[in-house]
Amino acid sequence: PKYGLALDNLRAAEMVMADGTVVPTSAADNPDLFWGIRGGGGNFGVAASFEYDLHEVGPAITGGVVVHPFARAFDVLRLFRDTCASLPDEGMLVAALQTAPDGSNAKIAAIAGAHCGPLADGESAFRSLKAFGPPVMDVMGPIPYATLNGMLDGAFPRNARNYWKAQFLTDLSDDAIRTLIEGFEDCPSPMSAIMVEHFHGAASRVPVSATACAMRVTGFNVVIASQWLSPEDTERGISWARETFASLTPYLASTRYVNYLEDDAPNPEAMAYGPNLPRLIDVKTKYDPENFFRQNVNIRPR
Repeated sequence: PKYGLALDNLRAAEMVMADGTVVPTSAADNPDLFWGIRGGGGNFGVAASFEYDLHEVGPAITGGVVVHPFARAFDVLRLFRDTCASLPDEGMLVAALQTAPDGSNAKIAAIAGAHCGPLADGESAFRSLKAFGPPVMDVMGPIPYATLNGMLDGAFPRNARNYWKAQFLTDLSDDAIRTLIEGFEDCPSPMSAIMVEHFHGAASRVPVSATACAMRVTGFNVVIASQWLSPEDTERGISWARETFASLTPYLASTRYVNYLEDDAPNPEAMAYGPNLPRLIDVKTKYDPENFFRQNVNIRPR
């Protein structure tokens, strides 16, 4: 449920190239380009049409969030880690250290999730999350799938200023959890948060070389989402994200999610595409030799 649906279920696409021509792509038509667009980050053209397989979901699934006081953050993140170890493919979980949205400025620890299988299975998968604590707020239960997709929209208002840092961890160890908590204790803005996303399931079992997407991993991705409104807070917001990220250095793996790469990341294309980068450069050189499509994590042609 977390990622890989569109690129793994893509059957075919028509791509508008830099010169305006329309190129069909599929496993049979221009298969090198078809390989590249499944994770290549818009480096080759614009999809004019596409076909992909769908999975029936809902309309009601099990999802929502449970919230705990920040004082219990260490135990909450350990619960999150341990629950993820046995999570079925139909489920996904995200933990967050954030500020309560009620204006109290109280820091909280939360676990949000979704289970897209039968409601009874979702209830069973998330039972331990609801029993722990008890939480100060529990809105985990049956919910329309469409409602879940918009649940966090209010946390990311228009016109907010953002600077994000993100990378996978080698493991969500107790020491890494303590470092995350210490970093959030110094968070300067109530709009900012630290999120830990769990990646797993069918998309993680696809071979890395099968598509351009190299993020075929099971593990935890840390997102330091620094966010503020006033231009005067820009330096402080960026500094907090960088310093918190630097404190995690002993626990970081090499994998980074392309959608979260910041503009000033060193060698972002190597971080995003890993062992698939040489082949992607070949595809780029063939289909976009002038690098027309470059407003992205750019793969530069030879």
